[in-house]
Amino acid sequence: MSTSASLFAALGPIWTKLRRSLGLAIRSLWLQKLRAFLSVLGIIIGTGAVIALMAFGEGSMQDALEDIKRQGATNVIIRSAKPPEESASASRSFVSSYGLTERDLARFSTFGDSVTRIVPMRVFPIEGRYLDRISPNARVVATTPGYAEVNKLEMASGRFIVDDDDEGKENVCVLGAEIADKLFPFEDPLGHTVGVKSHFYRVVGVAKDRMPSGGSGGSLSAEDYNRDIYIPLGTSRGRIGEIVYTRAAGSRSAEKVRLSQITLTVSDVGKVRAIGNEVRAILEQEHNYKKDWLITVPLDKLEEAERAKERFTNLMAMIASISLLVGGIGIMNIMLATVTERTREIGIRRALGAKRKDITLQFLVEAIVQTSIGGVLGVFAGLATIFTVPMIYKWVAEKALPAQVHVPSIFIALGFSILVGVIFGLYPAWRASRLDPIEALRHD
Repeated sequence: MSTSASLFAALGPIWTKLRRSLGLAIRSLWLQKLRAFLSVLGIIIGTGAVIALMAFGEGSMQDALEDIKRQGATNVIIRSAKPPEESASASRSFVSSYGLTERDLARFSTFGDSVTRIVPMRVFPIEGRYLDRISPNARVVATTPGYAEVNKLEMASGRFIVDDDDEGKENVCVLGAEIADKLFPFEDPLGHTVGVKSHFYRVVGVAKDRMPSGGSGGSLSAEDYNRDIYIPLGTSRGRIGEIVYTRAAGSRSAEKVRLSQITLTVSDVGKVRAIGNEVRAILEQEHNYKKDWLITVPLDKLEEAERAKERFTNLMAMIASISLLVGGIGIMNIMLATVTERTREIGIRRALGAKRKDITLQFLVEAIVQTSIGGVLGVFAGLATIFTVPMIYKWVAEKALPAQVHVPSIFIALGFSILVGVIFGLYPAWRASRLDPIEALRHD
């Protein structure tokens, strides 16, 4: 006899018993449909909760990661920061001077091929105007052509600033989507002039509408790109100057900041931290250890966000698994009640020759069938939640709710639901098998 034939002969009786037990389990559940459904309701909710929570958690964390990645994991961002001692001296000297300078920019240019792009920028809290229309909550950003590529700024019409604009100190500007709508609600902005302080700038482009940035990468801080007015950096030095005056509540102050931010794009991810350390050393030397600058490395934030995502995913899985455990307790409770109700049936089967392991297998298979059906229904419930809740949320809150199907969670939740059936069905099955046949037959 061949090995396969021997194996089939050995497994044949086991398969027959499993098939018979499965048929008995399905028949028993079908006779008590409502009770069976209520008993697996906890499993359905638990499985659906695992899949839905993991999907919403995955979507939220992935959205945060993508926001950092969009800003560039190979960027090193250096910002001007007003030190506390400068605030105190400014009250005496009226003008506070701090931050990055053109000398810092020149020193960063010595990195060679390790840095593929250097983008300086200067921010002015000055509103733009057209005729009697004024742009509220706007700001002027003086920068170079590389700004659009670093911040993934796309154009709806026209063009962004080019090298000739910066070198020739041309009076041109690019409008954010919201500013363009505010200043030019009825006409095409291209070719018109926008007033900034006492100078006028010809509109050469309008940027596409885009989501605000959390300031994690190439942006200066948490900013809304749609409210920016972009002008050439070279033009700003001659037209606006370096000192910005502010009036508020009867007081007057001024700040002298040559550059608000410098963004370095490193050629290789492996060199990002080394370049960041070199930048730190240069600034400490140039600024005589005056802490009027800050360095942000999006790569560090990206790696921390990925670690946070892993912790968050594990936490969500643990929370959602509690529902499955509660559902398992419900299964055990119903199975114990079933054993009591079917005591006479158990006695008859034992009297007809069924062994204890046969009784154990029957009730264990019944528990596993319940949790398996509940797990499958829970998968469909979870997937339905993933696709319907974001649509309802968007309709009610008018905001997107990120959700991304976490495929491993489907199999984990389904496997865990089956495991719950084994764990919480084992004791009732064992208890059924320990019943005395004579006492079971006497049971009314």
